[in-house]
Amino acid sequence: MVDFSLSDTERDIRDWVRNFVQRELMPLEQQVLDRERRGERGLSKEETEQLRDKARQAGFWGVQTPEEYGGMGLSAVLTALTEVELGRTFVPFSFGGSADNILYHGDERQKQRYLLPTIEGTRKSCFAITEPDAGSDAKNIRTTARKEGAEWVIDGEKTFITGGIDADFAMVFAVTDREKGADGGVTCFLVDRDMGWTSEPIDIMGEWDRQPAALTFEGVRVPEENVLGEVGGGFSLAMQWIGRGRYLLPARALGGCERMVEMATEYSRSRKTFGEPIADRQAIQWMLADSAVDIESLRWLVLQAAWQADQGLDSRHAQSIAKLHGGVRANEIVDRVMQIHGGMGYTRELPIERWYRDLRLLRIFEGTDEIQRRTLARNLLKGNASVRGVLG
Repeated sequence: MVDFSLSDTERDIRDWVRNFVQRELMPLEQQVLDRERRGERGLSKEETEQLRDKARQAGFWGVQTPEEYGGMGLSAVLTALTEVELGRTFVPFSFGGSADNILYHGDERQKQRYLLPTIEGTRKSCFAITEPDAGSDAKNIRTTARKEGAEWVIDGEKTFITGGIDADFAMVFAVTDREKGADGGVTCFLVDRDMGWTSEPIDIMGEWDRQPAALTFEGVRVPEENVLGEVGGGFSLAMQWIGRGRYLLPARALGGCERMVEMATEYSRSRKTFGEPIADRQAIQWMLADSAVDIESLRWLVLQAAWQADQGLDSRHAQSIAKLHGGVRANEIVDRVMQIHGGMGYTRELPIERWYRDLRLLRIFEGTDEIQRRTLARNLLKGNASVRGVLG
């Protein structure tokens, strides 16, 4: 028997997040739009921290952080449900109490200096692997680190680094053995900003919360003790970071799509042309119907990938499917919603154009559509996955 129902605990947590979004975040939407139109942050750092504090006081802190580190240790499925609810608003917010998964590989000193402060929110990190010539091809890293005595000297450039503007330390991936390359020649370093690296913002079509940065390293000296994991073991750490939860990206997009289709449904009932609601037009009905099918399929692909992760299965294939399907379908849905709203949908009076810009990123970052297709095809051709799925 297959049971698709939520437990009482799962439903309570989902509902708490839903109420938080409706009570605390949605009332801020007009303010966020107004600020972003002026080129400002939608939420200030202080406002974000205040919201996180409210959630923490209610016990919502460190969604996937293990309980031993003060977090909630929620399952992958519950985390996905949380992201869906957060995605129902475009207000740029995420709950506090989390840290990059690879920081847990640090030694005790590194955990005290980097992991625990990041969980607490007193330090901010960024993941620095992408370079001008090494985006999807992460094996083509050119940033180097050479050993000089008890220090490593890093030279190179990273680009499109999320969080690179505000981060006070970076997880930097550099080549330490050119001959070995990704097979034992890339190392991850924990590099504090005050060690000498700089960052510059990159203007994008999205908003502040997604604004990436270019990072420059010129003779940056890093002590041996700041190697994360083993020398030469950086590429495997990078793959762990990248594959830590691709299902969460389409999960948040799913929430936005639900909200937008609800908006489109309501608008189609009230908007009249030639004396009748456009909801009576077959063209509109088909757009709503197709969007409902896309949303339902995305929901189950996301939950399937999360469920596999909870079961300890290798969920990378399922996550790639969810990521690919989510990026393509979410962009089709927001395009339909804009079309249903006509000229109003294209204006900044409504948030549809903002979602339009935000969702376009889903097809690019953390693995482009093309990379997902390549991964899925390789898995099938090599026999590592089957179209029969987990049911066999």
